Amino acid sequence: MKHVNYYLAASMKKLSRKQEIINVASKLFKEKGYSAVTMRDIAKSMGIKAASLYNHINSKQEILTYIIISLAEEFTQGMSSIKLSNKNSIEKLKQIVSLHINITINNTNGMASLNNDWMHLKDQKDYYLTLRVNYENSFRNIINKGIKKKEIINLNPDIMLFSILSTLRSLYLWIPKKEDLDPNELATSLSNVLLNGINR
Repeated sequence: MKHVNYYLAASMKKLSRKQEIINVASKLFKEKGYSAVTMRDIAKSMGIKAASLYNHINSKQEILTYIIISLAEEFTQGMSSIKLSNKNSIEKLKQIVSLHINITINNTNGMASLNNDWMHLKDQKDYYLTLRVNYENSFRNIINKGIKKKEIINLNPDIMLFSILSTLRSLYLWIPKKEDLDPNELATSLSNVLLNGINR
């Protein structure tokens, strides 16, 4: 099925209101979980009637789809740029760390849905899974090339991928607890831990 960015076709006025609804919904999804949140809950949090939501959003599923697909596409675009760079494998992995940090800082609530609620997608679930698999394959390829060029130690690339990616995917739980966070400083420190280890 061809993916359609139906939400981008809205007018700027509607998109602005729509984004407000999405922001409120994503916060509720993080706090309660997608399944436990109703359109009435979203409306109540916004101080409006549930019927008013339908002037901008067709369903709760549409909100979830927007949140997850927009983030997945942002990661895909970021990975595409990293793959095309002339950096070595270690530098590319550092860029991936920065990519995850920057996206997470800007949308911690949405990242919760991306990690915890993607299985509730309907029409766009296959599209999302394709993006996810392609992203992980690109990540793995960078690791494999690094091993081949002796830039990275020759260990199981799937274990490396899992250990790095599982940490990056959980940043949405940790970042909101930190005040005055410097993304660049975090990227440097996290890259050192993930890529260099903690041996003295």
